[in-house]
Amino acid sequence: MKYPSAWLQGASLGEAIASELRLQIISGTIKRGEVISENRIAGEFGTSRSPVREAMKTLSSEGLIQLERMGAVVMGLSLKDVEELYDVRFLIESFVQGEVFARQQPELIRQLRQIVDRMELAAKHRDPIEYSYQDLTFHERIITEANHKRILHLWRSIRPIVMTVMLITTRQVFSGGASKLRYVTDKHIRLIQEMESLDPDRIQTAVQQYFDDSRQTLHLSFPED
Repeated sequence: MKYPSAWLQGASLGEAIASELRLQIISGTIKRGEVISENRIAGEFGTSRSPVREAMKTLSSEGLIQLERMGAVVMGLSLKDVEELYDVRFLIESFVQGEVFARQQPELIRQLRQIVDRMELAAKHRDPIEYSYQDLTFHERIITEANHKRILHLWRSIRPIVMTVMLITTRQVFSGGASKLRYVTDKHIRLIQEMESLDPDRIQTAVQQYFDDSRQTLHLSFPED
């Protein structure tokens, strides 16, 4: 599995290397406990050690590797780690949806429906990369609409790992066939319907149900330790 090049537009070389390594680590291509070195990564990517060092620092700050004198030890991402990541997502999204949809948001609703249309088109064309990107865009559009500086900072700190996990879990969804894809797309349509109600209890229940269901896919995509 390669990190989608289209998702790296505007990224520095160090960010691009971090993205590719992040995907390899989270997907298990690079195993937990494996030691990787700057020289080895620089050779694989055909670059100097400087952007590799930048990438290593990024992955270390995310807890995916631990920097040691002899190289970087891969810590990986366990099922518990991913569940905790989704706990943070739930806290962010339950808050922002309650804030944003305390009032009518016709333009935002229109944009969200357009994103769902693009998800359906990606499903039709069997394109998990585009589908996962639109899925991320759906949730991120609501988060940015909240215009909450600290929430946005928190979201950006977990966004790279969230995006990578979504790419992996979307491939799991696609393996379930058209009915599974329809089910996941319909989950987003139900979220829109509940957000339109402006009823805080209905919105919170919908977000809770959404994330409870998403955790089932996580368990299929990330085996127990």
